[in-house]
Amino acid sequence: MRTVAIALALALANCATNPATGNPNLVTMSEAQEVAVGRSEDAKVRQQYGVYEDTTLQQYVNEIGRRLAKASHRPELEYQFLVVDSPEVNAFALPGGYIYITRGLMAYLGSEAELAAVLGHELGHVTARHSVQQLSAATAASVGAAVLQIFVPQVRGVLGENVINLLGSALLSGYGREHELEADRLGAEYLARTGYDPQAMVKVVGVLKNQELFDAEVAREEGRQPRRYHGVFASHPDNDTRLQQVVAEAARFKSQESRAGREDYLRRIDHMMFADSPGQGVVRNNRFYQAELGIAFRFPAGWRVRNQPRNIAAQSPGQDALMDLRLAGDAKGNPGDVLRRVARLGSGSEIAPTTINGLPAAIATTSMSGRPTRIAVVFHAGRAYAIGAQALGDAAFNQYQTEFDASIASFHEMTTQERLLARPLALRVITARPGLTFAELARLSPLGKNAEGHLRVINGMYPKGEPAADQALKIID
Repeated sequence: MRTVAIALALALANCATNPATGNPNLVTMSEAQEVAVGRSEDAKVRQQYGVYEDTTLQQYVNEIGRRLAKASHRPELEYQFLVVDSPEVNAFALPGGYIYITRGLMAYLGSEAELAAVLGHELGHVTARHSVQQLSAATAASVGAAVLQIFVPQVRGVLGENVINLLGSALLSGYGREHELEADRLGAEYLARTGYDPQAMVKVVGVLKNQELFDAEVAREEGRQPRRYHGVFASHPDNDTRLQQVVAEAARFKSQESRAGREDYLRRIDHMMFADSPGQGVVRNNRFYQAELGIAFRFPAGWRVRNQPRNIAAQSPGQDALMDLRLAGDAKGNPGDVLRRVARLGSGSEIAPTTINGLPAAIATTSMSGRPTRIAVVFHAGRAYAIGAQALGDAAFNQYQTEFDASIASFHEMTTQERLLARPLALRVITARPGLTFAELARLSPLGKNAEGHLRVINGMYPKGEPAADQALKIID
């Protein structure tokens, strides 16, 4: 039976020549199917992240990406290059030519060549069909799924969930060492073919590695796991012999003069939004301000706050308690009704009606997933907001009960002064005067206690560099 299954899997698979490498690849997806998957998931990416609303910057990135694509091994695809409205440091690609870069990553790049290197790396994943190979391997592992996908269209929606789960894993963690190196090699070739120095690939990996090292330093202080850009390897590029070798292969495609485009790039990102966007609200010293909704909220001091598209959450320093604030639909009925629905409380559960800073509210203490939990629902301007507070056990819940209650009681309508504080941060480009130091810039920066290191990272001078006179510098205002 096993022999029959293997034979069937091989029969269903398409042993195609990889368009970028010339090597045979066992794939179960045609190019038309690849494009269809990318198109479908593109809509989800746009919904989850949002599109950064700067048409001039979008056009600039798209033009660079399309030049690279024309020089690639799959120029016939209809590529889309998009800046997504996220402060995360990331870039990723979907099958079929859908390539994304976050505005968060763009803040760390120092030239057009570095931007082209990021786009070229992601383009390499597309041209070498790395995601298609992963999807094909997963499909081939389940012959039944492969048969259903081809012959029973009704189940493709279910399979689609598996597709996006697999794609999501690749987008967050990368494609493995060999595929990442291959994407770097291909990206470096596309750089050289379009007039950029392929060594920009090594440089941008260095920029991202330094960002990773800085975040690891901050993470130790905050008691959290560091965030990692999926394309960066364990070692620094200065010590990565294989990375240097694969990039060096692109030298034969290099033109006489290579474009860096530093001044043009910095001009394009001047006044670009930095960190949280107004649509998600902004966090200042653990205080959350959402100007569009007109609300403000304070999380406990010292807790790590994460502002996400659908909620804002905070975790205690000991990682034994958390709080969460999110929209809970329209303010229909009374807060107790909404709380009962949100928390799925039975009719016998005790819910206390109250007011919080003059707003109708209700609070209940219960157990969710076996953990002590306090939940509040507050009505404001026709919307219901749910505030959750949970601890790992009774001892932790009792320890944080005062902080839970103080945070819940802090929910209020924004004041005029708070609306000024809710202004989003922006990246600005200045010219360094003689003697200017990052320590001096940090004292004036809204970035907090790690501002000096942060400014060094975004200017490519981490860990100990200092500005030179008349140098163009990125600051956060």
